Amino acid sequence: QVQLVESGGGLVQPGGSLRLSCVASRSIFSINAMGWYRQAPGKEREFVGLITSLGTTNDVDAVKERFTIARNNAKNTVYLQMNSLKHEDAALYYCNTLPEKTFWGQGTQDTVSS
Repeated sequence: QVQLVESGGGLVQPGGSLRLSCVASRSIFSINAMGWYRQAPGKEREFVGLITSLGTTNDVDAVKERFTIARNNAKNTVYLQMNSLKHEDAALYYCNTLPEKTFWGQGTQDTVSS
């Protein structure tokens, strides 16, 4: 199974930006879609958005027009560009394959604090 490693998290002020990366252990060219998820303290992991093998993206209303998902098949990498960050975006962010999921990685922490 493909292994995934997330990175790019950090501490940012409200209104700031972060770009998260998800690197796969093998080619993602043939993977149907890649999804981003997040889990805030005390909450369930939730779906944030996805990008298909054709480059089509879809995301939840809470992040529309603020978050952008992109992929670079040559680098086996999927990105989550997060702009205009809010306190409620603070969470541990994960990526995974879709529709069949692989093992979850360790995630990358996004902390939004003034």
